[in-house]
Amino acid sequence: MSKVRTILTSKDTGDRLTEKSYLPLVDFNEEGDLTVQTTEQYQKILGFGGAFTEAAAYTLSQISPEKRDEVIKNYFHPEEGLGYTIGRVAIHSCDFALGNYTYVEEGDEELTTFSIEREHKWVLPLVKDAMKEKGGDIELLASPWSPPAWMKSNGEMNNGGKLLPQYRDAWAKYYAKFVHAFREAGVDIWGLSVQNEPAAVQVWDSCIYSAEEERDFIKDHLGPTLVREGLEDLKLVIWDHNRDIMVERASTILEDPEAAKYVWGTGFHWYVSEAFENVGEVHNRFPDKHLLFTEGCQEGGVKLGEWFTGERYGRNMIGDLNNWTEGYIDWNMVLNEEGGPNHVGNLCDAPIIADTKTGEVHYNSSFYYIGHFSKYIRPGAVRVGLDISHKSLQSTAFLNEDGSLVMVVMNESDDQEEFTVTREQKAFHGELPPHSIATYIWEQDAQ
Repeated sequence: MSKVRTILTSKDTGDRLTEKSYLPLVDFNEEGDLTVQTTEQYQKILGFGGAFTEAAAYTLSQISPEKRDEVIKNYFHPEEGLGYTIGRVAIHSCDFALGNYTYVEEGDEELTTFSIEREHKWVLPLVKDAMKEKGGDIELLASPWSPPAWMKSNGEMNNGGKLLPQYRDAWAKYYAKFVHAFREAGVDIWGLSVQNEPAAVQVWDSCIYSAEEERDFIKDHLGPTLVREGLEDLKLVIWDHNRDIMVERASTILEDPEAAKYVWGTGFHWYVSEAFENVGEVHNRFPDKHLLFTEGCQEGGVKLGEWFTGERYGRNMIGDLNNWTEGYIDWNMVLNEEGGPNHVGNLCDAPIIADTKTGEVHYNSSFYYIGHFSKYIRPGAVRVGLDISHKSLQSTAFLNEDGSLVMVVMNESDDQEEFTVTREQKAFHGELPPHSIATYIWEQDAQ
């Protein structure tokens, strides 16, 4: 075979994950604008996915069953959808829930009243339907936004506060009970993060930990509890907050061998900064640990039809993947026409907006940009070397387990950009319209 498959999404055309004509491969002995080195190999991909928030699950319950099925298929079908394989769930309420709630009654230190009954209404049915569409388990990361109010210094789930020392063991056991309960309900939990956004006092569900407090909670309470509960298989993720101070936060925990032995890796979000080099620095300091993008969204309500939102996804995904990130979990997969529901009015955008008044489903540019990665860079793919000399293009390259080479190339400029891609003395010539993204696939025998 001597051609390269091409898939294009472009702002000013109707192309949305559109298969284009194959590009011919030619002999080429010079350096290209993008040069692939498949002998240079880096991290292995875990997968791509989104969050099963109560807001997303509830919103989908407010539209027709046919439209709900369409959304699930378009995210999780391995061929006809975006091929999502991983996801995130909240341990009781987050801001994208219909209100603050927990799984136990007030003051129940023994957790005898623990019940996930509420999740059987919207969240668990959505996860199970996604699993059917995918054709197997979804690797779920579970994250808490806040302990129950009575366990905290401020006596409420919102507005920060800290976990009171006397409840550290009870809170650690709460995570274990959550995992057991989900597994008993037929939904596996792959990993846990210690705390969502532990450095931010939010007006919604939140809880503050210093780096030292997170470290000590892991090594003295959560880690040992998970081992006692037979849950040492869980992947424990630290930080789960922005890139800006992730190096210092990860270092405080991972430099302590008693804490680090329980930790799988570092999770991070995209708010505040695009300091991708910080992600790479965490890898350089702790190469035996893993990196996972755990949340990102466009803030400030629905941005229907906007293009910059998709480009934000593309730019961040390329920047993080080129710095050793192994998986990418979007925030809410679906929101309503207002960018909610959110119990404190923290409205945001999502790749899919379901209008609960008209019943229509809208696909934003971000849906298509994510798809350029998730549909074609499959679990088990390995990032390979890529040298870029073209000043207007951003790119990343992966070798799938089937031998196919996948390149994602993005043009954020206002101009059409031409370029040459070389690999082992073969090349193809590409052209990208303004504000576009393309996936190029060299099939296994396209050398």
